Amino acid sequence: MPDTDRYFHYPEDVDNFGFDWGRLALTVAPEVNGATQFSAGVVTVPPGQGHARHNHPGAEEIIFILEGRGEQMVEDETGTPVTREVGPGCSVFVPESRFHSTLNTGDETMRIFLVYAPAGPELALRDLPDFHIIPAADLT
Repeated sequence: MPDTDRYFHYPEDVDNFGFDWGRLALTVAPEVNGATQFSAGVVTVPPGQGHARHNHPGAEEIIFILEGRGEQMVEDETGTPVTREVGPGCSVFVPESRFHSTLNTGDETMRIFLVYAPAGPELALRDLPDFHIIPAADLT
């Protein structure tokens, strides 16, 4: 692949991280295109599904809702869960190491763009019991 191809990726271009609750297409990351300061991708969550409360030690996260509706929880500085309804256009900031979760409460699939800074928290997802790879060839 020409070197310039590493700059442009659709979620279907890369192997996706699959889970019981949905999938993550990591389109920007050190192992995908050499990004060094952050990683990013698109999360797909079917209706009624969501990921459990978790955190990313040492990393901040930005969540941007592209499509669908749901509930987003982020713990505040005292550890108290703060939950809000989110929909297209909503940005959510998850401070470093803060617990958070997402639940699709709508009738359509949620698509979420996320950014981790620094890169790396996404690698720990490979250790989850329901983790599996969905080859890019199977997405088209």
